[in-house]
Amino acid sequence: MPQPLRILHLISSLDPAGGGPAEGLRQITACYQSLGAIPRIVTQDRPDAPWLDIGHAQGVGLGPGRGGTFAYTPRLIPWLRQHAAEFDAAVVHGLWQFHGPAARLGLRAAGVPYFVFPHGMLDPWFKQEYPLKHAKKSLYWWLMQHAVLRDAAAVLFTCEEERRLARESFRPYRVREAVVNYGTSLPPSLRQENRDVFLSAFPALRDRRLLLFLGRIHEKKGCDLLIEAFARIAAREPALHLVMAGPDQTGWQARLHAAAQQLGVSERITWTGLLQGEQKWGALLAAEAFILPSHQENFGIAVAEALAVGTPVLISDKVNIWREIEADNAGLVAPDTLDGTVSLLERWLALSPEQQWEMGERAKTCFEARFEMRQAAKNLIALIRANCSTS
Repeated sequence: MPQPLRILHLISSLDPAGGGPAEGLRQITACYQSLGAIPRIVTQDRPDAPWLDIGHAQGVGLGPGRGGTFAYTPRLIPWLRQHAAEFDAAVVHGLWQFHGPAARLGLRAAGVPYFVFPHGMLDPWFKQEYPLKHAKKSLYWWLMQHAVLRDAAAVLFTCEEERRLARESFRPYRVREAVVNYGTSLPPSLRQENRDVFLSAFPALRDRRLLLFLGRIHEKKGCDLLIEAFARIAAREPALHLVMAGPDQTGWQARLHAAAQQLGVSERITWTGLLQGEQKWGALLAAEAFILPSHQENFGIAVAEALAVGTPVLISDKVNIWREIEADNAGLVAPDTLDGTVSLLERWLALSPEQQWEMGERAKTCFEARFEMRQAAKNLIALIRANCSTS
C-alpha cells in the first residue's frame, strides 16, 4: 500500500464569507483520509481566526496579510522553506495574491511540486467588465503571476469550459493544464428535518413557493437582474417568494432593496444574510428551485449543493458547468440578461409539478455522476501521486 500523500494547501483565507474556494477546500480535504492523503492548510488569516479549526485538517494562519487583497505575509516564505520537507506536494488556491509567488519561491528549491487552482480568476469576463483592473493585473502577470503558473506542475481546472476560457485573458500563457473536476459533499447529518430548521428561523416563508439565490450579494452574480425579472413574473403566481441568501460584501444590498421597493416586490423578497450549516441545507431543501443568473461563475459550489439535494437549478450560460446541467436536463439555462432571467422563471413556472419533480430527480443523478466531491478528490490525489512518482 502506498504511503499517504502529505499535501499542503495554500489559500488567502478560510473565512466562509469569502465564498466558494474556501468552502470547496473544506469539502475536498474532508475526503483525503479515506483516499490515502493527509492535508494541511496554510492561510494569511490571523492565527486565532475561528474558521481555521475545521477538524479534519490542521489550519495554520500566518497573517494578517498586508496590502489589501494582495495580502503580503512576511512569515509565509520562511515558513514554507522551514516546513517544505514535510510535504510531497502543495496546491495553491487562487491568483493575484501573495501566496502564489510565495509557493514558487518557498517550495521549488526544496523540490516540492505545486499545483494551482485558478478558481475562475482567468475568466475573460473580468477583462471585459473591469478594464482598469485588467491593466493592473496585466502588469502583475508579467512581473510574477505568469511565472507562478508556468512553473506549476499543473494548473487545475474544474471543468472544460473554465480551461477553454482561461486561454483568452493574458499573454504569455504557457501552462500545463489538467481538468480534475470539482464538487461538494452532502453532510452526513442531512435530513428532511433541516428544512424545518430553516423555516423555523424564517417562519413567514412557510407555505410559500420558494426560489433561492444562495451566494455573495455581488454585481457579478446578477442579483439586479434577478430582482427585476422576479418583479416581472411575480403577479402570475402569488405564492412565489424569492429568498436572497448571502453576505453583502460590497455594500450593494441597499440599492437592491431600493430597486425591489420601487418595483413593488420588496414584501416578496427575504434577505437572510449568510446561511451556514443546517440552515443553509434547510434552505436548499425548502426551495423548489435554485436560481443564479451570474455574469461569471467558475463552478458554483452552491449549484452543486442544490443538485445534491435534488433542487433543480436555473442558471445563466456564464456558469461554467452549464453544459453539464443542460445535457443532464437537471435545470434550465439562459443568457445572463434580463430577458434570459425572465425566461428562466417563465419556463420554470410553465412546468407541471410532475415535470418539476422529475427534474429534481435528474438533478440528484447529475450530482452523483459529475459533482460528488469524493470523485474530485480522487482525481486530484491521483494526479499528484502520478507527478510525485515521475519527479
